[in-house]
This record gives sequence, C-alpha cells and structure tokens, in this order.
Amino acid sequence: MENKNQTEVTEFLFLGLTDILQEQIVLFVMLFIVYLVTLGGNIGMIILIWTDLRFHTPMYFFLSHLSFVDICSSSSIAPKMLYDIFAEKKGISFMGCATQMWFSGFFVATECFLLASMAYDRYMAICKPLLYTLIMSQRVCVQLVVGPYAMALLSTMTHTILTFRLPFCGTNIINHFFCDISPLLSLACADILINKLVLFILAGAVVMLSGLIIMVSYVCILAAILKMQTADGRRKAFSTCSSHLAVVSILYGTLFFTYVQPGSSPSLDIDKVISLFYTVVIPMLNPLIYSLRNKEVKNALRRKFERKNSLMVLAK
Repeated sequence: MENKNQTEVTEFLFLGLTDILQEQIVLFVMLFIVYLVTLGGNIGMIILIWTDLRFHTPMYFFLSHLSFVDICSSSSIAPKMLYDIFAEKKGISFMGCATQMWFSGFFVATECFLLASMAYDRYMAICKPLLYTLIMSQRVCVQLVVGPYAMALLSTMTHTILTFRLPFCGTNIINHFFCDISPLLSLACADILINKLVLFILAGAVVMLSGLIIMVSYVCILAAILKMQTADGRRKAFSTCSSHLAVVSILYGTLFFTYVQPGSSPSLDIDKVISLFYTVVIPMLNPLIYSLRNKEVKNALRRKFERKNSLMVLAK
C-alpha cells in the first residue's frame, strides 16, 4: 500500500505568485528584466575577469565562480517561474521537482561556502599581506572553490533523498512557485519530524559554519585595520571588504529568516517573497554591488567601453 501511495503523485502543481492578470503582467515584466540583468551582469563579470590580466588574482577568481553560481542558481528557478506566470496549469513532474530542488539548493549552499572562502581570502590579504601570494597559491584557491561545491553537494543530496523518499499520497498542490523543501514536506502523508530536524541541522550548519568563518575573518580584519597608522590605509582596507560584506548581509539575512528559525515558521506568502528575493533578486544584485563599489571593476569597464568606442570610430 505504501508503494502504491508513493507512485500516485506523478506531478506537482504550483499555486504560483498571483492569479490577478494585472499583477501577473507586472511581475512577468519585472522578473524578466531582473533575469536578463542577472545573466548579462554575471556573464559580463566572468568575461571581464578572465580576459583582463589585472583580474587574475585570487579575489577575482572567487568572484568569477560566485558569478557562475549566481547564473546557475537563478536559471534553476527563473525560466520555469516566468513560464508559469501565465500558464493555466503550473505543473512539474515528480522527477522535475526533485531536480529543481536539488539544483536550487545546491547552488545556494555553494554560494554560502564560497562567500566564506572569499572572506578568508580578504583576511589573508589584509592581515598577512607579506605571505599572501605564498599562502594563496593557485592550488589553495582551487581547493577553496572545490570545497564549497563538495559541501553543498553533501547537504543537498541528503535533503533531496530524504524528501523524495516520503510518500506523497494526498494533494499535489504546492503553495509556492518552485520546489522548495518546506512546502513539499507539508504535502507528505508520513511523519516528517526527522526531515524537519535534518533540515534545521543541515541548513543551520551551512549558514552557521560559513557564517562563523566569515565572522571570525572579519573580526581579525577589523582588528588589523584599527592597528593601521594611516587613514588612507584603513580606507583602502575597508573598501576591499565593503562589497563582500554587503553581499553577505543580504544573502545570510534572507536565508536565516527562511530556514533557520527556532519555534515557528513564517507564513507561506511571506516565504514566497523571501524565496523570490534570494533565488532571483540576489543573483542580480551581486555583480551590481561588486561593479558599483569596486574602482578596479569600474575602471576596467570604462576601458572596455572606451576601446570599443575607439574601434567603432576607426571603423567609420
């Protein structure tokens, strides 16, 4: 009987964001623009970093991977969500739902640990500048990138396997716009206490462990900055960290509110808004934050545009 119940649900249906036509139009236009900016900004950042020798440093190596993760994270949600806005039947297959949950969770967890690697890189650059090039070798940088992918893989595989081993024998309607863990668990017709406990522990571990690395790194960075003799030195040190701190604050605030809450959970409508923010909006903000708050990136972009304009003038 249990096996029969598990195979009864062959697809899930999303309730989506809204059923009001005017709101659907506004949402589609806004989210489509956000997705295009996300793709353009992050692809542009990757191309800029890999084609300009000035950016062949550990910090920008990590930033290029952050852009890649943002592209993948947004692309695992946004295209399907945009298609579903006007669709009468917002459906997804059982395996499609598992795949979407795996990819979205994997890239979000990877981003958390990747931001921790970037914080460690800033710690080495500011607190141990004389040893920086020796310690942050190419081998170490690769390890600090592979590590986040590996830890995210372990966490996401655990969530996905535990969730989709549950029997789904009742309603197949998900009150969300993508296959997130919490709405799926609410549809299971079995005891989900273990799943909730694992979700709290692993999601907490991802946020807390990576957050702890970031916090310790920045405590050491702050102590080193306060010991600097010149105001110009302190300003430059703060400038190199400000973009990273802005990205960390936005992402970790939304993730903590969504997944690591003792006691009660937010309403699903609030959860939709928060999920929309960290799955679609944040991947767009990251390249904008790093380009607008980073003089090196702004100067490189200016040089690229000036060179392009010069070539166009010569062509004429």
